[in-house]
Amino acid sequence: MQDEMTARIAEDLGIKDLSADEQRSLIGQFGEVALKAATLAVLSKLPADKQSEFEKFAVAGDASGIKAFLDREVPGHEDIAKAAVAEEVKKFKAFQAP
Repeated sequence: MQDEMTARIAEDLGIKDLSADEQRSLIGQFGEVALKAATLAVLSKLPADKQSEFEKFAVAGDASGIKAFLDREVPGHEDIAKAAVAEEVKKFKAFQAP
C-alpha cells in the first residue's frame, strides 16, 4: 500500500523517473510544504477572534477537536486545503520543468 501511494504521488509530481530514495526525499519535503500551504490557506479564512481557540486545539494535538472546530468555523475547509495542495503540486511541477 505504501509503495503504491509513493508511486502515485511520484507520478503526480512528475518525479517517477528518479531513484526511490530521491522520490521519498522529495515527497517528504513536498509534503511539509503542502501541509503548510493547506494550513495557511485554511487559517486565512478563520476569523481573527477565533484564532486563539484554534491554537488551543493545535497545541493540544487534538485532531478531532480541530476538525470539529474547522467544520463549524470554516465551511468548506477541506476544499480550501485541497485547492492549496493542488496549487503546490502545480508550482512543484513548474519548478521541475526544464
